[in-house]
Amino acid sequence: MLNKLKKFKDLRDQAKTIQQALSEESVTVRTANDKVVMTIDGNLKMTALAIDDELLAPEHKEKLQDAIKKAHEEAGKKMQRIMAMKMKEMGGMPDLSALG
Repeated sequence: MLNKLKKFKDLRDQAKTIQQALSEESVTVRTANDKVVMTIDGNLKMTALAIDDELLAPEHKEKLQDAIKKAHEEAGKKMQRIMAMKMKEMGGMPDLSALG
């Protein structure tokens, strides 16, 4: 039992280390001909969003919505690739079989 608790603590510590490393990463994407610029961090939190004034006009509402969705999707995909590389560099996913 104590061995499982120690392994759980070790896994939790490793997860915190990975989360800290990922929080230091960020990606920026541009959509709608650079009129929408979004940055997200390694925890997938949006840290910046810039929208060109041209897209704020009511007649461009749908274009703006599409551009924001596209930027978020692209940023998420880029960050997932960075996360995978970072986890590989840090030794990969921990072995959870010892807990079961």
